[in-house]
Amino acid sequence: MRQWTLAATLLGFTLAGCGSSAPRREEPAPQPVQSSPQPTPATPAERARIHTELGASYYQIGQFGVALDELNQAIEADPKYVPAHNSLGLVYMGLRQDDKARASFERALRLDGNDSDANNNFGMFLCDRRFEKESVRYFLAALKNPLYKSPWEAYVNAGVCTRRSGDEKTAEQYFQKALQLQPSDPRALINLAQLYYQQSDLEKSSAALSRYMQVVQNPDASALWLGVRMERLLGDRNAMASYSSQLRGRFPSAPETRALNEGRFE
Repeated sequence: MRQWTLAATLLGFTLAGCGSSAPRREEPAPQPVQSSPQPTPATPAERARIHTELGASYYQIGQFGVALDELNQAIEADPKYVPAHNSLGLVYMGLRQDDKARASFERALRLDGNDSDANNNFGMFLCDRRFEKESVRYFLAALKNPLYKSPWEAYVNAGVCTRRSGDEKTAEQYFQKALQLQPSDPRALINLAQLYYQQSDLEKSSAALSRYMQVVQNPDASALWLGVRMERLLGDRNAMASYSSQLRGRFPSAPETRALNEGRFE
């Protein structure tokens, strides 16, 4: 399952096979791409900020080449501007240029080891590249900053990557900590629902999934499929039928729907 979220890197998983189990990037908030000429800012720091925001905007719409140009201009204006190096790491990650992505994140952290966004994003990069155990320390480092605006995201990412490494007990603790901070966080809820299901704790799994369904208006196929299988084991035919109907109606071609139609529940 992949569900990375990048949270505002600029000026700021659940597991295998599901769209909700990937660590989440701290993603630059989309900014309108400026096409008209703008006055040249007086200070290097201001030029670096504007070029970084433009780079993030182009990154968000998939124009990686233009994003690279803007971010390199930001670094040329102010080589010590951490958000530019952090955002550059995300662009290189998207381009699968891993050496350059790692170098950019590491540069950002050499400039400011307490930057929560750079720590979270570098952790996400490492986890995505299957260095799960190494990644967790960066998520935890992100949490040390008392000014971090979305600490629950780092807890969820730590939980996803810890779960991938096989430590379900610690992963559960991270998800619970995320919910203490953000009780309606959908990624924490669906990860817990999946984790409890795999542990055959159907009551806890059902409770977490029910909370998830209350939060998410359009659950994906993997969440609906979890509901089908869980309610089948719990013996609630009406609930199973409801999940099945939604899965067939909204995702007729999904692998989960094919498994349902073929009676392959596990």
